[in-house]
Amino acid sequence: MTAVSQSPSTTESHGLTSEFEHEPVPAAYRRRWLSVAAVWFGFPMILTNAVFGGVIVYGLGFVRGLLAILLGNLVLMLYVGALSHLAGSTGRNFALIAKSTFGNRGYAIASGFLSTIVIGWFAFQTGLTGSTLHATLGWNEPGTILLAGVLYIAVTFIGIRALAILGAVAAPLFLVLAAVAIWFVASGHGLGQVLGYAGQPGAVVASIGAAVTMTVAGFADSGTMTADFTRWAKDGRSAVGASLTAFPVANFVSMAVGGLIVAAGAATDAANDGGDFLGILVGHGWLLTAIAVAFVFINLGSVCTHCLYNGAVGWSHITASKMRLLTIVLGVIGVIAAVAGVWTLFADWLNILGVFVPPIGAVLITDQLLLRRQSGHRATTTYRPTAFAAWAIGAVVAGVVHFTAPAYAEAVAGILAAGLAYLAIARLTSGTPAPAASAPAGSASTAPEPVAATEGER
Repeated sequence: MTAVSQSPSTTESHGLTSEFEHEPVPAAYRRRWLSVAAVWFGFPMILTNAVFGGVIVYGLGFVRGLLAILLGNLVLMLYVGALSHLAGSTGRNFALIAKSTFGNRGYAIASGFLSTIVIGWFAFQTGLTGSTLHATLGWNEPGTILLAGVLYIAVTFIGIRALAILGAVAAPLFLVLAAVAIWFVASGHGLGQVLGYAGQPGAVVASIGAAVTMTVAGFADSGTMTADFTRWAKDGRSAVGASLTAFPVANFVSMAVGGLIVAAGAATDAANDGGDFLGILVGHGWLLTAIAVAFVFINLGSVCTHCLYNGAVGWSHITASKMRLLTIVLGVIGVIAAVAGVWTLFADWLNILGVFVPPIGAVLITDQLLLRRQSGHRATTTYRPTAFAAWAIGAVVAGVVHFTAPAYAEAVAGILAAGLAYLAIARLTSGTPAPAASAPAGSASTAPEPVAATEGER
């Protein structure tokens, strides 16, 4: 591989390559498709998704449950894919992209909101690490949470390269251990009754719409902030290809595994723990137990590091600071929250995600793709009321559906309402899309740039 000389702007004092918090990723630092895909493919391959999938199948039955999971993943495919195309075409992270739609100061509201919620996910998954090992093997919960938090902060500190490596390990490990768990289930319970599993009446998830919302909400935040990951792709097409490995592929597979565990009757507490299969792996010798322990740290560490990375990139741009400094600050806050037990407020986080987050991405897609706005900064626009109005309308519609018609997909309703509202507002206020301002000097063009192979890390 050809090495490139690194200027002070691309190499930080500790020797790690810059994460480009405040500018588009230069062409020479874009990564090959497999590296970007590893970041996204490993993200949804987590035990938490097996829990979600199991809870959905427990309420709807195996066939209807998998249908709902597939529908939710198709929504994520279109949603995250569109935002990824925008990121790969420009090299900009979520905060930079949001500036064009919400304004040079208004973006901080949307970016700060998402970057804060995603730290809640970091706290939740870090807390879940301690809780899982405590329940399964009797480990000290607070001590395990602290250990996990330090490890996750350290990996995130390294940056996008570490996330790609972790994803490349986490996904195959999930597939192998899931296969082992299913083999144990088939040996002890059999799989003959799986297709006929009809679910349990009165379960939390009682409709396909609710299941679609649960599927979308699980990755609404980081999915909306996909630009933080897919800006490293060579171009828009490569970025979309990387996101497709997660939605529908990895996300569907991980949720389907949990659904299969529940339908086979092997779940310990299907109503609350869904298809968590870790307990199936322990008790079969010290070697498999040791691998299962490593699996917990690697598996949940994958989602924790991704969420912390999103939060650190977002807040570093808002505060004009460095991603790695914010990784430490936000990571410490998240670990404290996990030890304090705030991670148990899981349902509240899901409700917030399902109602308020997807309309943000819908506004970005409508503004910058459907209305063919380029993503250059609008230097004279501080706040864009039209974008905030559309976001609010989408959130209100999603909220109304959530409280009055929970059988329907509130996340989808919010996306459609926000996008249509923005189209209507744009037509009423200007008739046609306003021309984009010229990109500031030194910024990347919106057209895909040719990317030279650089460094051994590619």
